[in-house]
Amino acid sequence: MVRVVVVDDHEVVRKGIIAYLTTESNIEVVGQASSGNASLPIIKSEKPDVVLMDLMMEDGNGIEATQKIMAFYPDCRIIILTSFYDDEQIFPAIEAGAFSYILKTSSASEIVDVIMKAAKGENVIEPKVAGKMMSNFRKSDKKLHDDLTERELEVLLCIGNGMTNQEISEKLYIGIKTVKTHVSNILSKLGVKDRTQAAVYVHRNHLI
Repeated sequence: MVRVVVVDDHEVVRKGIIAYLTTESNIEVVGQASSGNASLPIIKSEKPDVVLMDLMMEDGNGIEATQKIMAFYPDCRIIILTSFYDDEQIFPAIEAGAFSYILKTSSASEIVDVIMKAAKGENVIEPKVAGKMMSNFRKSDKKLHDDLTERELEVLLCIGNGMTNQEISEKLYIGIKTVKTHVSNILSKLGVKDRTQAAVYVHRNHLI
């Protein structure tokens, strides 16, 4: 029997979820709360296997509640059930200790499936949420020089090879003023102070 607490400030939603869960023979709803803060004493007392947690609530949101629950009851599996899947909600919730993250557009049977999987130690991340997470991962993996134009990258490699502005001008067949403009843009985009630091960046990132 999987013991569950449902936390949601919308009474109709909360009651609807509970009504469906009570029809499941292998699930027992041992508590409910309308806010994150109100859920804490219930969870401390009942020690549920799984908590269905809404995110946006007035008296203690789901992220704050998740952090507090993880502090005193780390074995609890918290499933975020929300309408939100923007970066400002997803990542703080996961970092707080949420085990699974699904949307309220999920069907009742899907919610039950996620609960049963959580009880077995299998987490579920809504596809839209997973897509956001992967997108964020790719952004975090992005290098500063990825923002350079093709010509700026060529100039940067020349700097890495110790070439002067005049030498770069002759090699790339562009004017000195244009070289200086590219160099200025490169320093700004890389966040470095001078050509020496730009050259160090080239070698540290194995660009040549």
